[in-house]
Amino acid sequence: MIRIGLIKEGKIPADNRVALTPAQCKWIHKNAPGIRVVLQSCTHRCFSDKEYAMAGVEIKQNVDDCDILLGIKEVPVNQLIAGKTYLFFSHTRKKQPHNREMFRAILDKKITLIDYECLEHEDGQRILGFGFFAGIVGAHNGIMVYGNRTGAYHLDRVIGKKDFRQLIHTYFGLKLPDIKVAVTGSGRVAHGVLEIMNLLGIIEVDPDEYLERAFSYPVFTQLKGADLYAHKLTGRYNREDFHYNPGNYNCKFHPYTRVTDILMNGIYWDKDMPRLFEWEHLAEKDFCIKTIADITDDKEGSVPCNLGDVSIEQLVYGVDKTTRQKTAPYLENSVDMMAVGNLPNELPRDASRYFGEQLIKYVLEDLIKGDSAVIDKATIVKEGKITPAFGYLSDYALQA
Repeated sequence: MIRIGLIKEGKIPADNRVALTPAQCKWIHKNAPGIRVVLQSCTHRCFSDKEYAMAGVEIKQNVDDCDILLGIKEVPVNQLIAGKTYLFFSHTRKKQPHNREMFRAILDKKITLIDYECLEHEDGQRILGFGFFAGIVGAHNGIMVYGNRTGAYHLDRVIGKKDFRQLIHTYFGLKLPDIKVAVTGSGRVAHGVLEIMNLLGIIEVDPDEYLERAFSYPVFTQLKGADLYAHKLTGRYNREDFHYNPGNYNCKFHPYTRVTDILMNGIYWDKDMPRLFEWEHLAEKDFCIKTIADITDDKEGSVPCNLGDVSIEQLVYGVDKTTRQKTAPYLENSVDMMAVGNLPNELPRDASRYFGEQLIKYVLEDLIKGDSAVIDKATIVKEGKITPAFGYLSDYALQA
């Protein structure tokens, strides 16, 4: 019998999402009799202990007797159990300094770490993630913040809504002004943004038309890789080359800063990639973006005026276009930044349900059976030793 433990989230602020919902645990018990799911008791999950108990899940204060432990966010050092196999978003693959101590503890305690972020299909497409619901919430928040700035309409917060279906009801009868929205990216985040664009009746137009025309109704354009980047010598875009050699490319977004009211940023970014725009562009007189929903939320990343994320409760801050300093939102010479690192926590039940479905479909069987290329590729540490594919993390673990 394989025992899978759903661990209590220990990172502060506490995450309320789960890897498996009560209904999904019940399905596993029925369809995979060799697996039992155990829940570590917790008061801040989006599903209560009682809901899990009603689904036939054993509730315990500790999960030391489980073989595999599933979480969401990084696990505090003092909560790591030696010798176990963990799956969670470790945020270590890019040598994030704030997680170095946890990474060292994983090695010291001879833990096996399988990172959700590294689980991929054969073509490199990520299997698991909360990006779609990050896009849903981020797009709603971006539209809401613009309404707060202009006073042209009002939208309620996502947080407090029971689920996505209830959120949709808040859009009935809402009439938006003639805004222009630029959506960047083509992955799960962008798909979530497009869902909200469609629900709000914001019409999609081609990038060229978006740049050249005025409209008497709200519109958006989606900017993918070829719309955003061009090789410095050839002027063309090759997706594979761009990801291996991003420094050889320029960004073509600058003209959109002159015609866009709201930027919904959903692109992946790394330090060698060109930014969408630079600080000096922000200070230009014809820079007309009022609201930026930086859903991928990279501090000083593709959006340079992302000065760091804030909590769901705070949600938005301003950035003065001249001084480049953080301000209160909705001021005359500022751009409003919606930059929150855990947006799916505003719709945690829907986000968890979607995540668990993918986990069951594409990961669970391989995880239990073993000898899986998908699992092996996502294993950063095996029994306390860094795997060859992640050997570059050795110096990260040793740094003071």
